[in-house]
Amino acid sequence: MNLIWQKLTLSDFPLKEYLSTSYLRSFVVGVGSRWRQTSILVQWGDVIAAVLVSLVLVLAPFTVKNTTLLGILLVACAGFWLLLTLSEDKVVSSQSILATPIHLLVLLYGGICVVATVLSPEKKAALEGLINFSLYLLFFALSARILKFPRIRSWLLVLYLHVSLFVGVYGVRQKFFGAAQLATWVDPESPLSKNTRVYSYLGNPNLLAGYLLPAVILSLVAVFVWQGWLRKALALTIFIVDLASLRFADSRGGFIGLAIAAVIFVLLLRYWYGESLPQFWRKWLVPILLGVFLAIFAVAVGVSENFRLRMLSIFMGRKDSSSNFRINVWTAVVRMIRDFPVWGIGPGHDVFNKIYPLYQLPRYNALSAYSILLEVTLETGFIGLVSFLWLLLVIFNTGWLQLQRLRQLKSADGLWLVGAIAALAGMLGHGFVDTVWYRPAVNSIWWLLVGLIASYWTCLNQQLTPQQANSLYSEPAPN
Repeated sequence: MNLIWQKLTLSDFPLKEYLSTSYLRSFVVGVGSRWRQTSILVQWGDVIAAVLVSLVLVLAPFTVKNTTLLGILLVACAGFWLLLTLSEDKVVSSQSILATPIHLLVLLYGGICVVATVLSPEKKAALEGLINFSLYLLFFALSARILKFPRIRSWLLVLYLHVSLFVGVYGVRQKFFGAAQLATWVDPESPLSKNTRVYSYLGNPNLLAGYLLPAVILSLVAVFVWQGWLRKALALTIFIVDLASLRFADSRGGFIGLAIAAVIFVLLLRYWYGESLPQFWRKWLVPILLGVFLAIFAVAVGVSENFRLRMLSIFMGRKDSSSNFRINVWTAVVRMIRDFPVWGIGPGHDVFNKIYPLYQLPRYNALSAYSILLEVTLETGFIGLVSFLWLLLVIFNTGWLQLQRLRQLKSADGLWLVGAIAALAGMLGHGFVDTVWYRPAVNSIWWLLVGLIASYWTCLNQQLTPQQANSLYSEPAPN
């Protein structure tokens, strides 16, 4: 079973040997290597790439109404990644370009999106969606390349957390000083109809929650990683402010995602510190922490009537207008999937907007499927869904294996992997019932974190003996 699992997750895939014999790599990578020796631009390529990624992170939450500038930056990131790839030294490229299992699955899923576009009933609209999605895939490739450098990794993580603090502060301010409700985000017939849901600079409470969710987890990681009391106090401040702003957004999908991320974070944190804990804490740390979370949740439900009603609305089904809207959209999307089961309708919301009106129920207009899994299935069919699930499997398995490796090395970088894995799981939980995953402010953070996991990748066969590699898949001994 271990061998099958390793093959499925590409854990021991001989990527270096594969790249050395790849015709695509031999014809594309390194064609401009001579130019690299004299070009100042390429010699400073990783620094320039870090600047481009930094600009995306800074502008993403502030350009939700006009994404033209962000699109230009993503095009610049894609073009610069291509430039670095074409000018890369072929010896170095076998270890730095397309050199992780995650890259291979991203390439596979991107290829399926291309086929879905070609076979789409609305090819022009699907082509635009394919171009937009491809920019994020290349943003991932560029991020994975530069995040291998500790200084750049630290800079980008610190930058994102500081930008999230700025966004979170404004969200908290809206709660106390009021904010115009730009849409009907709460059932107008419910007791919460006059409740203020904050949205900060993102213009939508659910989008704000999706953006802040990974920041909450990563800021908690920073409390453990950052050295010095002032830095730890800053990390704790970011955690409290962003968590408060997420709470005031009153996003039920955000609450679901946060709960999933918190459980994963606790379990991984217990694994990370397991050997250094006394016997009592090895046994009771997870139950105690989860019990504390449940106690805090119970207190919040008991103290805040708004929070209690908001949480109860999750289980009201069609009696809640927001839930009823999603159910009706999901029903229409399932009918669309039945008519386009193999390759879907093509990627992007433009093609969705052209085909969805033919299936929608009256008065239930929508811009997307309001669920990642339904959206992926609709856009690329069940073939794309299988590919996407395979990509997720490889992402989390890669993160888990590299977490084990870093734990053996006692490297504090492993804690960032703990945060990345937990944050990605939480974002998936949120995206399962909402549409924010496809928005630039959230999608850019998703692919940044996937790039973070990919940047730590090291082939098992390069580091461990076969016996050690197999032991990584065996069940841990009871404490």
